[in-house]
Amino acid sequence: MTTLNNLLTIECLPDDWREAALVGRAWLPGAGGPSPVALRANGEVVDLAGIEPTMSQLLARADRVALARGAPGKVVCSVEALLANSGDGKRADTASLLAPNDLQAIKASGVTFVQSLLERVIEEQARGDTAKAEAIRAQVMRIMGDNLAAVKPGSPEAGEIKRVLVAQGAWSQYLEVGIGPDAEIFTKSQVMSAVGLGAEIGLHPKSTWNNPEPEIVLAVTATGETIGASLGNDVNLRDFEGRSALLLGKSKDNNASCAIGPFIRLFDDKFGIDDVRQAELALEIAGTDGFVLEGVSPMSKISRDPLDIVTHAWGPYHQYPDGFMLFLGTMFAPVKDRGAPGMGFTHKLGDLVSISTPKLGRLVNRVTSSDRAAPWTFGISALMRNLAARGLIR
Repeated sequence: MTTLNNLLTIECLPDDWREAALVGRAWLPGAGGPSPVALRANGEVVDLAGIEPTMSQLLARADRVALARGAPGKVVCSVEALLANSGDGKRADTASLLAPNDLQAIKASGVTFVQSLLERVIEEQARGDTAKAEAIRAQVMRIMGDNLAAVKPGSPEAGEIKRVLVAQGAWSQYLEVGIGPDAEIFTKSQVMSAVGLGAEIGLHPKSTWNNPEPEIVLAVTATGETIGASLGNDVNLRDFEGRSALLLGKSKDNNASCAIGPFIRLFDDKFGIDDVRQAELALEIAGTDGFVLEGVSPMSKISRDPLDIVTHAWGPYHQYPDGFMLFLGTMFAPVKDRGAPGMGFTHKLGDLVSISTPKLGRLVNRVTSSDRAAPWTFGISALMRNLAARGLIR
């Protein structure tokens, strides 16, 4: 039987990890807190807190790639040891991996793929009732077909589609952000609340219809420069959001509902935004009941370019002085039945969720409920106190 611990291996790293500029964060028991770390080609994990105490500050530096590759620092441990101690039964006296971001805001863009757009419309029409979803899906597909796939959001063609759908009484708030001029940008999670590789991910205990959302997450500086990428799981409650768009916050932002990791891969001469545009994200869900679901989310099918989405989140009207992490959305909205025919997919506690792509690695987490997941207690004030006690800030 596959367990979480035996998935936390070197296979979680990018295929070419020895050539990649990889930075992350590790909890250091001896320091009583986290440090930014870099993974070196020899497999050593090096503490960079003496150079920059936060990931936000490290990513803001123009020499970040050089620091990741060769800055001096104390060797924390091997990457194999760090990965192995990031899951169930972790040792309290050994370093473990955290989400790679710290002071950055955590933002997300929704309905950026046609498939997820259609599923959001179905959620809205079904109002959280899974029993109605299949019939509504068939109705929506009859009206729309797949003619939205090549439509540029905000274009005259998109405007004509809107006119036709409004005339047929089929327009939706999700279609507005899916093919309209303005992208949906929302706060996925609070600063420092994301969990990393191997951690449990949380579902609101009242949710009965939910799913993972495998996504690429861009790292963006305070100046709006996109400088790297990671993997993310934008855990989603389909029943909550389907009841009302005003429940988006409750659908998206719960304890342990945001996972990012394992590392941030910095853009350099071996990896850049074109690699993000061409990536294919693989998703596998393995339940304790023997259920298995697999899918792929090709970034080539995204309706808005990743850098265009960044401009919807940042600009003269909205700044992030500590930078931000931006989920780009997913086309994966699982509909494979898990239970009664027509009821579609929903998580069960204990599911193992694996999100992977060759140049970013693999993010693996186990599903629990948000009230059973480890409570979030180490926030910004705790970080500042810890860094001050370590003499890293004054």
